[in-house]
This record gives sequence, structure tokens and C-alpha cells, in this order.
Amino acid sequence: MDTVVLVHGVWMNGWDMTLLRHRLHKAGFNAIQFSYPSVTKNLRWNTEGLQQFVSVLDAENIHFVAHSLGGLLVRRLFHDFPRQKPGRVVTLGTPHCGSYVARQLNQCEWGKLLLGKSLQYGLLGDTPPWDSGRDIGVIAGDRSIGIGKLLTHLPKPNDGTVMLAETQLPGMTDYLVMPVNHIGMLFSKAVADQVIQFLLSGVFSAETPAIH
Repeated sequence: MDTVVLVHGVWMNGWDMTLLRHRLHKAGFNAIQFSYPSVTKNLRWNTEGLQQFVSVLDAENIHFVAHSLGGLLVRRLFHDFPRQKPGRVVTLGTPHCGSYVARQLNQCEWGKLLLGKSLQYGLLGDTPPWDSGRDIGVIAGDRSIGIGKLLTHLPKPNDGTVMLAETQLPGMTDYLVMPVNHIGMLFSKAVADQVIQFLLSGVFSAETPAIH
């Protein structure tokens, strides 16, 4: 049985990944979660933690499904620790080109306090390029509902937190835009179906199922 590591920040307490983890289990994957402190520790520190986490997993194939900043963490994992077990990667709403919202918040003291150390090594666009040679699928949302719109004047199209243009990763295997917002993509069965499709085949389905 292939293992899927779901990567998410601890500020959501893990509840956000519960439904997706359940759906991956039903699809035949051993889905487990890796939680990282996105505000109090920077991505380099969290990369070492993720490496320690996956290095002891007893599995021939290890896939990664990461939401938002977690996608940048997985990218850094493959850059800093390239010798990983076979597997595929899916990112959900990840600002691969840096975050407009983060750049705007970085201009004021309360914004820096809000984002903490998550600003370092990723959100400002300084994540290493993707050159691992393995399949990576990128899912983005274009339903503009989210906290990013409340904090800044976020240009459209966006998922409420991340601009669509920010989700595109040079070297990605496949790319899919779905009518979901930044948080809602974690609860959508249609998104979960596409994640499963990519983990099994390395491509997304040509026909996007109805969002529900």
C-alpha cells in the first residue's frame, strides 16, 4: 500500500485535512499527516522536521499532498534532501511564485507579526526551483472567497488567498484550475478525486467532476 503524507500547518489543528485523508484511505492509500509550525518556525527548520518524519516511514512509495505553504515546504524537501522514495506530489493552492498577500503584509509591523517566520524561505518567492524529475500536479482555485481579500486588495483571479498566476510552477507535470476557494478545496470531493487520479496516473482527469 502506497503512503500519502498530507502536509499542513498546525494553526489549522489538522481538522482541515481530515476529510481528504478519509477519501485517500477509501481509495486504498495509507494517508498520514505531517503538521508543522508555520508561524513560529521557518521553512528550513520545518524541512528538517519533514525529512525526519518521512525517513522512518516503512513504505516503498511515498506521495505528498500539500496545501498552501505546505507545497513550498515539500519543494524545499526535495531540494535539500533529494534522495526520497518514489512517489508523486500534488499541491493545493500553493503560491509557487510567492504570495502577493504576504508581500503586502510584510510592509507593516502587524502583518509581519501575523505571518511570523513563514515569510522566510518561501512566501516572498525565494523557494528553490523544482528540478527533482518526479511528477508534480498543481491544483488551483478561482473562487474568490477568503481572508486574503479582507487583508489586502487581492487582484483577480484568485482563490481568496492566492492569485491564480502565483500557483503556476515551472516544470510542473500537470495543472488544473477548479471552482473552489483556498480552504474549500480541502473539503471538495471533486478535488479529492483529482488528487487520487494524479497519484495513480501522473495526470489529472480531463473531465472535472461536479463540485460538491
